[in-house]
Amino acid sequence: MPKQKTHKGAAKRFKLTGSGKVMKQGAGMRHHLEAKSSKVTRRLNREIVLAPQDAKTIKRLLGK
Repeated sequence: MPKQKTHKGAAKRFKLTGSGKVMKQGAGMRHHLEAKSSKVTRRLNREIVLAPQDAKTIKRLLGK
């Protein structure tokens, strides 16, 4: 039986927490951060926990 490959695009975008939840980066890197206040950039850059319905698909892509 061949090894299960990790989807490298998903591996660069998502990470698993110790309890098995899936985290993704916020939208901050796609916006012009220099023009925004630090309060706004903190909100845009925070990491977000995905819903369990989405996490099931992402975990399959990550090979977990």
